[in-house]
Amino acid sequence: MESVEKVKFEMIEKEKIAELRFPEEDVLKDEEARKERWNDLERATTLGNLDKIKFKIYFADDKGNKYTETTIWGLTDKRVILKQGIMIPVSRIYGIKY
Repeated sequence: MESVEKVKFEMIEKEKIAELRFPEEDVLKDEEARKERWNDLERATTLGNLDKIKFKIYFADDKGNKYTETTIWGLTDKRVILKQGIMIPVSRIYGIKY
């Protein structure tokens, strides 16, 4: 996730994510980076459910790069599920941090 530190991300409130549009294209081109993202998301989901730990999620919508700080409640093969049923496509996530 080194590239995240070199790119500017705009903070967005979790509740506003439902209003965003997400293209289909994956933001990560490297297969190894995609595997790392998936492992990080699985870990964050477990920690979110057990310890209510919040993470910064770095992602992109159709307008640019954003991040939010929240607990991850669930994970499907295609989406990250946040509180109130708000979802972010896995393919649009650059990475997460504690």
